[in-house]
Parts: sequence; C-alpha cells; structure tokens
Amino acid sequence: MDKKREIPPGLAGKIRSGLLLCSLGLSILSCASRRDFFRGLDNTVINNEFEAAISAIREGQQKKVPAYPERNAVSLFLDKGMLEYYAGNYAQSALDLQEAERLIQEAFTKSVTADIASYIANDNTKEYPGEDFEDIYLSVFNALNYYKQGDVEGALVEIRKLTMASGKLDMLSRKYEDAGRNAGEYAKKEFGDIDIAIPEGKGPVEFSNSALARYLSVLFYLADGNKDSARIELGRLVDAFSNRKMYRHSIPGAIAGIIDVPDGKARLNVIAFTGLSPVKIEEQFVQYWPLMQNPELRTPVFKLPAFIDRDHSGIQRIEVTVNGEKFELELLEDMGLVMKETFSAKFMNLFLKTYIRVMIKYVAADIAALAAAQSEQYGELARFLTANGARATVYASESADIRMGRFFPNKAYVGGINLAPGAYDMIVRFPGGHTREIAVEVKANAVNLVDVVSLR
Repeated sequence: MDKKREIPPGLAGKIRSGLLLCSLGLSILSCASRRDFFRGLDNTVINNEFEAAISAIREGQQKKVPAYPERNAVSLFLDKGMLEYYAGNYAQSALDLQEAERLIQEAFTKSVTADIASYIANDNTKEYPGEDFEDIYLSVFNALNYYKQGDVEGALVEIRKLTMASGKLDMLSRKYEDAGRNAGEYAKKEFGDIDIAIPEGKGPVEFSNSALARYLSVLFYLADGNKDSARIELGRLVDAFSNRKMYRHSIPGAIAGIIDVPDGKARLNVIAFTGLSPVKIEEQFVQYWPLMQNPELRTPVFKLPAFIDRDHSGIQRIEVTVNGEKFELELLEDMGLVMKETFSAKFMNLFLKTYIRVMIKYVAADIAALAAAQSEQYGELARFLTANGARATVYASESADIRMGRFFPNKAYVGGINLAPGAYDMIVRFPGGHTREIAVEVKANAVNLVDVVSLR
C-alpha cells in the first residue's frame, strides 16, 4: 500500500468543485414534512378534489420551507397546471403550463451552452429542467385548454409543436446523441492514465409519434374545417402503432369512425384520462471497481431515479351509455409506459454522469487513503479510517433527482358514437362502480369532444 498515485492534471480542481456541490446537494434533500405534504396531496387528487389540491399547493408555497423549492419551479407549474385543467380552470391551466414550458426550454438552452464540469454536477444542485415526456404532454393538455376555450387555432398551434417536422417529438429522437460521447471524452482526459472503463450511452429515444397527439390533431383539423389534413393525421395516427415497444395494444376501433359521419348524424367523441402516472423514487446500484487500491472503495454505490407505478386500478374496460346505447372506450395511449420508455434513454445519460462524478470522488479518496497510510504513527489505521470516512461522505453527498410533475394521467382511452344532434345525458362507468354523469350537447357539423377524468 506504499505506492503513490498522482492526481491527473486538472482533476484536483474538479474534486474541490465536486465537494462544494456535494454540500449544496445535502441542503436540498427532501424532508419528512415535504414527503407528508405530497402524500396528502396525492390522496386529495385521487379523490378528484382538484380545487382543494390547488389550494393546498398555494398554502404549501407560503410556508417557511415551501413544498416546491425555487429550483423545482417546473414541477410547481406542471402540477398546478394539470390540477387547474382537471378542475376546469382552462385559462389558468394554460398560463401555468406555458410557464412550465418556458422554464423547460430555458433550462435546455442553458444545458447546451454549459461546460462539461457543470454537465456532470449532481442534478439536485441545479434547477429542475423537466423531463422529455413532461414537455410532450404539457403541449397535449395545453391544446385541450385552448380547445375548451373555443380557440381551435390555438389548439392546433399547441399540437403542431409535437407533430411538425423538427417539433418536440422529432427533436427528442436526437436529443442525447452526443451527450454520452462528450462525457466519456471528458472523463478520459481528466483521469489521464488511470485505467477506467466508461459505460456506453444508450441510442436515440424510440418515440417520435404519439397516437394521443395525432388523435387530437385529427379532431382539431376537423374543427378547423380542414378535412384533408385530418385524413393525413389519421394515417399518421395508425402509423404510430407500428412502434410495438410503445403501443402493445390494438388500434382502437373507434378511430375508423372519426372523420366520415353518416348524413343526418353527428359524432360524439369521448376521451378518458385515468390513473396517476408513475413517479420517481431513488434506487441504489452497486458496482465493483478493482482498480481502487483500497478495498473499502471497490464497491461504490450509485443513487439513481427509477419509476414506480401508482395506478393500481386495473382498468380493463370503461363503459359509456348515451340515450340507451352503450359502447366501450379503448386504450389509445399508455402514457405511463411512454414516460418510462422515454426516460430510459435519459437514464443511461444520468448513469454516465453519476458514474464519472462518483469516480472522481473515489479516485480522490483512494489517493487520500494511500497518503494517510504513509503516517509513521498510525499507518494502516489511518488508511482504513480515511477510506471508510471518504466512502461515507461520498454516499451522503449523492442523491437521485426524483423531481417531476406528479399529476399527469397514466392512460388515455377513446371511443365514439354517431347520434342525431341534440342534448343527451352521458353515463361513464369505470371499474369498481365509479360512475360519472355528464350532460352533453351534440352539435351538427361540429367536433363534439368530451373528456372524462378518473385518477383513482
């Protein structure tokens, strides 16, 4: 243990910066009161008490330690925006979701120009930049916000953000192409001759076409009187189901009847959003690094986000009754699955950043422990205490970034029926006896879209 290892050029400064970031990271760890707040908020939302949940968020932000710290403004506006939508406050929901979108775009612009040292810093020390799926689905619900307010053009503008060439979905497929390579090159430069293996990043995100976005696009083009564009979008909706990784179910049969409605009839389209989306938790991963000369440092622990499901409803069918006629809603998009799959591409990017950051700390600890071993008075004991103390410090300084918007739905179902124009009472039956009764007016030569929400 008397062999000395030199710190590669440039690494010492990064170690000091890393230790500073560690101390900052510790200061923003979630406290028990915040966990209790979100547990109570979830229960309120599950009971469809959306106005109460909005009030709880406002009150939570007025406390000495706010429920959503300043670095988590994106989550604040996502959560409030979604709850405002469920409550029927469409104008306010649009404002909140627009602010979340602005902050996400601002964070992405900063990340593009940031240096690599900032890139590998613990995400909890930075402003939460939002997830890719959050940027996608906030546009979906903002499109609905505009439609609900009678602004079809505004709805089309929002949905085109997703469906157009070089839109959000198109750009997503290329977003992480260079991140892993740049980080790997940085690590090799900083570690110099130290023989380390840098894990390979994952390929592009395998989600560039959303059936939910296309479905709404078809309806909004029809509402705008553009039947040709609606037919094109319908074809692209069908194309989305060629991605069997994201769409493991059949194309809803109701899709075929969206455009061509019999004479004298009007189409009633129904979309239901069910369950709460998955949320992140912290998971720990252990690796073996034989290159470390101190055995206490050969099994580093990585703390990374992972998803857990919150939708345990087991919904298999949703029955709708209108004027004595019954039809079932069919699964259009498993939004929770999309969230997990799109995040999986980013996960390897997160793992790579965490791997490099922890490696820097462990190399510094390995060097310090070897230096401590040179002590004439304490020798092996000094080495042992230094190595274990450093390991404990690194463990405490690392935490997974589990911030996110909590109130997107888990699944989207659709269905429809052709009716004579007029006023109807619609009954929607969910599993477990949960029922919604809605008065609807079906208009001739118009797009009649009714949405139903059950987050249980």
